[in-house]
Amino acid sequence: MCRLLSPLSAVPLVSLVGFGLYELGFPAVAKCVEIGLPELILMVAFSQYLPHVLHSGKGVFGRFSVLFTVSIVWLYAYILTISGAYKNVKLKTQAHCRVDRSGLIGGAPWISVPYPFQWGAPTFDAGECFAMMMTSFIAIVESTGAFIAASRYASATMIPPSIVSRGIGWQGIGILLDSFFGTANGTSVAVENVGLLAVTHVGSRRVVQISAGFMIFFAVLGKFGALFASIPLPIFAGMYCVFFAYVGACGLSFLQFCNLNSFRTKFILGFSFFIGISVPQYFNEYASVSGHGPVHTGARWFNDMINVPFSNKPFVAGLVAYFLDNTMHLHQSAVRKDRGYHWWDKFRSFKKDARSEEFYSLPFNLNKFFPSV
Repeated sequence: MCRLLSPLSAVPLVSLVGFGLYELGFPAVAKCVEIGLPELILMVAFSQYLPHVLHSGKGVFGRFSVLFTVSIVWLYAYILTISGAYKNVKLKTQAHCRVDRSGLIGGAPWISVPYPFQWGAPTFDAGECFAMMMTSFIAIVESTGAFIAASRYASATMIPPSIVSRGIGWQGIGILLDSFFGTANGTSVAVENVGLLAVTHVGSRRVVQISAGFMIFFAVLGKFGALFASIPLPIFAGMYCVFFAYVGACGLSFLQFCNLNSFRTKFILGFSFFIGISVPQYFNEYASVSGHGPVHTGARWFNDMINVPFSNKPFVAGLVAYFLDNTMHLHQSAVRKDRGYHWWDKFRSFKKDARSEEFYSLPFNLNKFFPSV
């Protein structure tokens, strides 16, 4: 399917991968505004202003803006907590603002080594398997949009379809490992990491490998993991306002390859964005009022197969844009250029562009076992 993806159909998909998560931004910041808002302001100041104001060490503030701002606001939240600022407030406010909520650090073990099936033997239900297959398909669509945005911010060429397939394949292996270790959630692309790539301008794989080592370390040493889990969620929400904005803007940047004077282009963009926001809004509102989605049969797995996809903004917008872009007026000669398809032609195959080896070859000589086409 990626071989038929054009810049025009990628715009709604990638944009709503970022903009579609707006409810995790300022609404979450406002749950503890005295912590979330300083994080948002400092994040913008450190990443966008200070690197251009200071003449010495200006790259440091951009690359380490997340570490600096989180440390400052986290310390500020700790001071508020120990000073008793949240002693007589509502429990909901305490849950969002305090750094010692739920006894995370005290209740975490010092050492806990995860092992397969530690929560019991796996169970299988045919209906639930179908529902999870649809959920995995939605994750694939979102991951594709995130892959495209990541390649853009890493200053790489357009990602070849075979590389997308390889990434989704490894994502499936990750989901399988998740089920073995009983994590209760699947593996998908972390959209915020794409925004982090845009903020820091650091696209080295070595960073990802070191980060994976730290995550394994914190998973085994429970006290350290609990320490970082004590960071109030509004701090993350403040960062998300910047990260998700970058991802959404990346999708809009593909408009440079399209003919914006074309009425076909305008219709596909406007209609896919509108339907991509409006249809999930209808499904979510229906569920909040009725307690179930518009599709409500005796088979819960079937309900999930329909309700869950159409509650997802990037999926709906990407599906509508992809369908319209590959079916409307393709017999007209100008359409190919209007949709920007010709710009991505040479990246349809891994071997067509000499830079693909530099950007997308696997480390440790693994290309011998997992070749790209």
